[in-house]
Amino acid sequence: MGQPRIFSIIDKVCFDYNLIEDGDRILVGASGGKDSTLLINYLSQRKKRPNAHFEFSCLHIHTEFASPFDKDLEQLFNSWNADLRFFEIDVQDRLKEGKKMSCYWCSTQRRKELREYAIKNGYNKIALGHHLDDVLETLLMNQMQKGVLSTMPPKLKFDKFPVTIIRPLYYADEKTIIDYANQNKWKRFTCTCNYQENSTRKEARKRIQLLTDGDYRLKTQMLQSIKKQNIITDYLP
Repeated sequence: MGQPRIFSIIDKVCFDYNLIEDGDRILVGASGGKDSTLLINYLSQRKKRPNAHFEFSCLHIHTEFASPFDKDLEQLFNSWNADLRFFEIDVQDRLKEGKKMSCYWCSTQRRKELREYAIKNGYNKIALGHHLDDVLETLLMNQMQKGVLSTMPPKLKFDKFPVTIIRPLYYADEKTIIDYANQNKWKRFTCTCNYQENSTRKEARKRIQLLTDGDYRLKTQMLQSIKKQNIITDYLP
């Protein structure tokens, strides 16, 4: 019996962008949602392959807006031999005077803690659970709000820090991830605070759905169009 289709999709992006290399020490951002759970499941299974010369650990950054990490999910990670660690922060207390709380602020603070933990503990890569739909939504948001052509890259090496961000779910669409999570009956939880209601990402998600009608092929075509080799500069201003 072969591996799940979703694992083959992840394998392809890891191969295309050389995301996992011998000697890597990878820190996974474990939110408790379906995306990071899939990422941890994939890495734990990949560790069983011959010549899998990398290490990984998982870090859950808990904020005052999230429920405690689900014990059943924690036990699932343990059954995969996934090393799960916890770190507590107060994101609202970090707000500067006059600034408003938002999803963006919360995510940047959690990302900052992941980066600092990785550097302090000798990890050279941080794996995040952003998937194909996240990438396309960010692309559209940046076009419409900032007037720039940019999005989340599958691999990003910091200039100022000795760590690299990798996104192994880069080719995986949300529907395929949801189907796999439901098939395996994973328990999952995410932040339910009111601040996320103001997120412009939800509007971008609706627009991507209108453009593609959820068709995976059309989504991957959109992604292909922004690869450097496919950008025809002669037909751009």
